[in-house]
Amino acid sequence: MEKTQVYLRKEELAALRKAAARSGRSVAELVRDAVRKVVLKPQAAGPVAIWDGEPKRLSVEHDTVHDEP
Repeated sequence: MEKTQVYLRKEELAALRKAAARSGRSVAELVRDAVRKVVLKPQAAGPVAIWDGEPKRLSVEHDTVHDEP
């Protein structure tokens, strides 16, 4: 692990410190986690669907597709 410095606005640092206090984690740990989730996010595995339009069914009704002839 390497040390680095980041410049944040006062409100950003205050929000980060509050989030750290709420979660019981350090500011550094939250920053590392955010970098992993946003910058190093894993590529989607498997097929990825692109949806355009209004949904025709709710996810809880997914089996109703078999009800239509």
